[in-house]
Amino acid sequence: MESSKTTLTNILIERSVINSKLLERAVIIDAYLPTNVAKPEHMSLLLINDGQDLPNMPFEDILNDLLLENKIAPVLCIGIHCGENRKMEYGVAGQPDYKGRGAKAGAYTDFIFTELLPLIRKTYNVPEFKQKSFAGFSLGGLSALDIVWNHPEEFANVGVFSGSLWWRSKGYNEGYDDDRHRIMHRLVKAGGYYPWLKFFFECGALDEIADRNKNGIIDSIDDTLDLIAELGKKGYTNDSVKYLELEDGHHDVPTWARAFPDFLEWAWPKQ
Repeated sequence: MESSKTTLTNILIERSVINSKLLERAVIIDAYLPTNVAKPEHMSLLLINDGQDLPNMPFEDILNDLLLENKIAPVLCIGIHCGENRKMEYGVAGQPDYKGRGAKAGAYTDFIFTELLPLIRKTYNVPEFKQKSFAGFSLGGLSALDIVWNHPEEFANVGVFSGSLWWRSKGYNEGYDDDRHRIMHRLVKAGGYYPWLKFFFECGALDEIADRNKNGIIDSIDDTLDLIAELGKKGYTNDSVKYLELEDGHHDVPTWARAFPDFLEWAWPKQ
């Protein structure tokens, strides 16, 4: 594993390359490590899909400033760069969409648990983190939610920014139905209730213009609110679900950069 390092006031940034056997590619990861952590076992871990977008926020400044201002507890953030087969590796494990996308989502999940997490624990000498979380943008947000939902014993919360919750098993012209064919919604309906799990969702009112049911609300917001409603039926209340809607928000990195501090302060408030 090759690596390079950069140090800011409150974080050490280390870029590494993992040669993944499961994904059959080199995976670039950026580690944003808080400095001056007296007890590493008190530190949490946040995995972030589409880590290649983080420098464009720039994420290091967001995290550094929050730590400097003592607004969040220490959290090691790992930005996982996507590969050329992003639409195959992200998605819902075991359930490709109607175009066959997401066929490698199961392999990506296996990569997280059998290659990435053991390496992180060994590299930073933290056998067990205080808590683990996952976040992602767009399709990466769907991937993060799928992994957390299917492995609740491993995680405390998830951050979904403009999530691709439209992910469906049938095309709109193939007899599509909201209740039956949105894949993540069906998983939630079939799942259980885990009282420690928390969910953060962000949508921009300008994420898109599509409105398939012609109700005056764009699909990304409809799909997100519908998923939140399904979580509510499982028992997840406002104490465990946070929804942030940005009126001037787009489906882009600058919007997610604006929303990310809200997620970090919500997930790891300074006690």
